[in-house]
Amino acid sequence: MTPPLDGFRIIEGSAFVAAPSGGMALAQLGADVIRFDQIGGGLDARRWPLTAEGESLYWAGLNKGKRSIAVDLRSERARELLTELIGIAGTFLTNFPARGWMSYSVLQQRRADLVMLTLTGNRDGSTALDYTVNAAMGFPLATGPVDSAEPVNHVLPAWDLICGQTAALGLLAADRRRILTGEGTLLSLALSDVALAAVAALGHVAEAQINGTERGRLGNDLYGAYGAEFTTGDGVRIYVAGISPNQWSSLLEATESTTAVSAIAETRGLDFGDEGQRFGARAEISAAIRPWIASRTIVEVASRFDERGVCWGRYQTFKQLVDDDPRCSVDSGFFREVDQPQIGRYLSPGSPLAFDGALAVEPTPAPRLGEHTEEILAEDLGLTTAEIGSLRASGTVV
Repeated sequence: MTPPLDGFRIIEGSAFVAAPSGGMALAQLGADVIRFDQIGGGLDARRWPLTAEGESLYWAGLNKGKRSIAVDLRSERARELLTELIGIAGTFLTNFPARGWMSYSVLQQRRADLVMLTLTGNRDGSTALDYTVNAAMGFPLATGPVDSAEPVNHVLPAWDLICGQTAALGLLAADRRRILTGEGTLLSLALSDVALAAVAALGHVAEAQINGTERGRLGNDLYGAYGAEFTTGDGVRIYVAGISPNQWSSLLEATESTTAVSAIAETRGLDFGDEGQRFGARAEISAAIRPWIASRTIVEVASRFDERGVCWGRYQTFKQLVDDDPRCSVDSGFFREVDQPQIGRYLSPGSPLAFDGALAVEPTPAPRLGEHTEEILAEDLGLTTAEIGSLRASGTVV
């Protein structure tokens, strides 16, 4: 099928996670995303994890499906070329400082209906990263063992990833506005605002203001509902959840705990049809369920849980995910084996959005740095062979 974003063109000047992930989300739906970088690579060109040869798996993972042009960003001529390229595309995504030649007012002189989105750390323009933002959001002090007082940072750069998806949504919204009105838009998006919006949406801000309470640590328990960690008889750690009525009843039936848990409810005068009351009695409920799981192997537990429709998951390492989980395989329909230049062949997903049950665009590798420089100069900017040769000779492009 025709990719849903076929014909949508974006120029991306970026580093790290948020902006590149936003550009990649659009590329995986068919947009033509051209990323520009300093010759030799920018701040994120060699970020870990690296291959034995020093190639960045991080950079390759966040730039799939894009085109790459490498220029000397200190060169006035290179900046002129990028300004022209941004004007032709009409849409610009960046987390670089939006000043000088890269400011909206300057770029809009080339194209009046320019859509530009700038990503910053804080709303006032000051610097921030996912981990510094997260430190202020309360989550590290509500994460970890119940008896610990130390902050626990997340490993997942959640705010960066959500910020990238918000950026992609913002660009599509501004493009629709341009289609309807003919007007360009300067959008600004702060990483800390993304985090604050999520904290508020999940009720943490209102809980602090209205209830005057402080969310404490729960270990791996699920706040306000029933979810708990267990270990099977052969030492495999799993997580089970019973939020919906069906999930709850399936869990009790599968673990042969219905009678014992009903007795707990009767003794305490509770109604376990209310997930909040299940949360309040979670320790006793888990004690009733634990013997069944602890006396069986993971194979037995998995078979029974899947047969009864229990909501559960297995704790596993990244390598176990790749080696053992059928969802992370070409058979899932989500991944493809992609040959990544200078790295090798490995699994690569497309967009998580399925259109009519299929991937919108087949997964493609990330470009080599500067791989499409000549193509972009010739086909997108219309430069002659002699002009491109002159730019190469002067070190303006590679």
